[in-house]
Amino acid sequence: MQTAARLGRLRSGLGPAGCDALLVTNLVNIRYLTGFTGSAAMLLVKADRALLVTDGRYAEQSRHELQAAGVQADIEIGDPEAQRRQLGAAAPKGRIGLEAGSVAWSLQRTLAGVFADAELVATDGVVEELRAVKDPGELHRMEVAAGIADEALAQIRTTLTDLQAERELGVELDFRMRRLGARDVSFETIVASGPNGARPHARPSDRRIQAGELIVLDFGALVDGYHSDMTRTVCVGEPASAVLSRMVRVVAEAQRAGVAAVRAGVATWEVDAACRAVIAEAGWADAFVHGTGHGVGLDIHEHPLLSRTSTATLADGFVVTVEPGVYLPEHGGVRIEDTVLVTADGCRPLTHSPKDLVIA
Repeated sequence: MQTAARLGRLRSGLGPAGCDALLVTNLVNIRYLTGFTGSAAMLLVKADRALLVTDGRYAEQSRHELQAAGVQADIEIGDPEAQRRQLGAAAPKGRIGLEAGSVAWSLQRTLAGVFADAELVATDGVVEELRAVKDPGELHRMEVAAGIADEALAQIRTTLTDLQAERELGVELDFRMRRLGARDVSFETIVASGPNGARPHARPSDRRIQAGELIVLDFGALVDGYHSDMTRTVCVGEPASAVLSRMVRVVAEAQRAGVAAVRAGVATWEVDAACRAVIAEAGWADAFVHGTGHGVGLDIHEHPLLSRTSTATLADGFVVTVEPGVYLPEHGGVRIEDTVLVTADGCRPLTHSPKDLVIA
């Protein structure tokens, strides 16, 4: 991964963000900028130097990880009070940016004392926008994670005919991903059958899957900090009603329309609109209750959002999901999702599991 170049890219954005330095407190952003994976740290990025402060648990780890990433930064170890003194001594006079999305009011009050000679300013998304464009190392990790999820689903498809409980199926899917090399799951795996499928973020329950009903499977694998995300909707045997079959056809068409709309330079709301138009034409506009997608990377939900109100523009190297859905409480739910890499002339899918509905 091109970690060593990221501090330089961040420094180029300090001026436009209205600050002379940035205090990074979001641990995911710190990992992105330095390679440090510990659970406690702050990173002060100035125009000419960077300072990472952490505690004694990570003295050796921090040095090793920054050196392995090729990152040039000073490292200071100490208790929280010592860390604040070190930050205060290193701080420039002028405007110091704080990450508004990750700084609690109590921390802001503390930092006002630490940086008494500086003006604190709120920043929003400075590092997150850098993270949106993935480098080759990041893409490799995400493709490995997506491949693990694909293989795990392939391995459990035949077990669906056993009509086990949702929770049992979710545990088995998680186990397969870990056994195939995932460090963890990307999020709590969703297995939602029958009426439970009408809840987009249903948790696996003890309800037993029934033949003829729709089953929503939403899951992902975590590899070296990077996530995958995929949803498939399946049915054991033929769907029990014409409505269920039509729901799947409509969502599949909407998902194809959304994927076809993805390319560099396209506004994210346009991708959402492409999916929404198909579902609205089918008469189910009110049953598509969430946005069409989101960025994926070190976080499972990253910049940009693909929704009606999103103002972002897709760029070459973004990785986003396209996941329209229809949810009818009296019938169940359907969601179909792929994670795709945005390119200049379209997109390339990272998830490859087949979308055939019927499990015989």
